[in-house]
Amino acid sequence: MDGIKYAVFTDKSFRLLGKNQYTFHVESGSTKTEIKPWIEGFFGVKVKAMNSHRLTAKSRRIGSIVGHPIHRRMIITLQPGYSIPPLRKKRT
Repeated sequence: MDGIKYAVFTDKSFRLLGKNQYTFHVESGSTKTEIKPWIEGFFGVKVKAMNSHRLTAKSRRIGSIVGHPIHRRMIITLQPGYSIPPLRKKRT
């Protein structure tokens, strides 16, 4: 679970759920071969395809230091018949 940060919930990611595709933010150095076995093992699904792209870097300033955090987003397509249960936040 070191490579995956969190699931992404945007308008596009909700549209992709209809195509059995799920979107996750991952560490910038993670590769498809590292993420695929983790997804299959943790969720108990079979991955058909994985697409990844780097998001545009927005500059962040902390004091006099300016940095550009780099994120990578992966779109994971599952084989037919498999799905990941919805990730819900527990209400208190």
